Amino acid sequence: MMAAHRETLHQPLPDDVVVGGDYLWTRYRRYPVFSARWLAGRTLLFGSVILGFSVLTLLATMISSVTWIGALTMSSYTFIAFLLMTTTGPLCATLVRHWRLPLQRERVLVVLSLCLGIVVAYFVDSWASAEINAFMESQMGQPAYDIEAMRAHYESGAAWKGAMAIHLLILACIYGLLGGGMALRAYFGEQRRLADSRHRSELTMIQSQKRESDLRLGALQAQVEPHFLFNTLASVRALVRKDADRAEATLDALVDYLRATIPRLRDGGANLRSTLGEQLDLCAHYLELMRLRTGDRLRYGIEADATLRALPYPPLLLITLVENAVKHGVEPKPGTGCITIRARAVDGALHVSVIDDGAGLQPGIGGGMGLANVRDQLVARYGTRAALRLTGAPDGGAQAEIRTPLDVAA
Repeated sequence: MMAAHRETLHQPLPDDVVVGGDYLWTRYRRYPVFSARWLAGRTLLFGSVILGFSVLTLLATMISSVTWIGALTMSSYTFIAFLLMTTTGPLCATLVRHWRLPLQRERVLVVLSLCLGIVVAYFVDSWASAEINAFMESQMGQPAYDIEAMRAHYESGAAWKGAMAIHLLILACIYGLLGGGMALRAYFGEQRRLADSRHRSELTMIQSQKRESDLRLGALQAQVEPHFLFNTLASVRALVRKDADRAEATLDALVDYLRATIPRLRDGGANLRSTLGEQLDLCAHYLELMRLRTGDRLRYGIEADATLRALPYPPLLLITLVENAVKHGVEPKPGTGCITIRARAVDGALHVSVIDDGAGLQPGIGGGMGLANVRDQLVARYGTRAALRLTGAPDGGAQAEIRTPLDVAA
């Protein structure tokens, strides 16, 4: 927890934590409050404003009888004083955040640092005011701020003390705001937003893990489905007496198919990682098994370059499309049917199509659980950068195509 807390000081905040628009003058807010980059950006912003104010002071003073050296001196005092007033507290708080203290102690010291900044701001302001006052008196014969005249303005000492108390209160508010008071509020608000962001990330991770567990369970149910095994074994039993060679070939194809699926089901992590070549081989084993089961009614072909076969590819997507092509395309069609799996790269995307010349798209086929699962997996992995598209041909047949981003695959 402490290591993660420190790492965030050198990294931009998550988008859901940042407050304020992404403007040039507020870009420093993308970093944690009282971090080095935050302090540099804030100092640059405040320094630019103070520099502009100092330049205006310089121009206004030069109009009067003050020499240009005197005007430059006064504007320099103004610039230095305001810069120290606005940066001392945040600088101390930034040093505190980089001391690797426990969070609770850090918060206390950050508050004390800003209080120290307010005190420093008061003395810096008093020093700058005294210097400017003395300089104006030497240049123009009278001080800029005549304290005795102001005291005489009030009728009693009590009124003078009240006015000074209000004056000091106003100065404390100004010092507090300029010296990091608003930053302190942003600091505690950022802590709350970071905690909420971490909570959301943990919740998303838990949901993702649950989704992955559900996918593994679905894979086990889909790939080793009892009905599929029972039907295959029943076909083998019927072939034993009629065609022993075909029965043996069917058993060999079943063994190859199970050999390609069972080990991956035992390794939950490997079940989530695969290459396009592995998925094409899995589909080939399945299609070979179905060819033998259907008595050579099924023909199939796979078209994919070796470079594409080596690309990472989500598991369990293609096999779902192939199963649908057999079940809804080839089996309902009288006579023979053909299924072709074709992979190609087009415009920075990997397109993998499962094409059949079977019965064609029928109402309700595109809304099955298998295809819904494929769409959910694509959204979970790629967001809007991937898609599943189903199209039919006027003379029969259908094509299911999965498009995934090629840069992610590579």
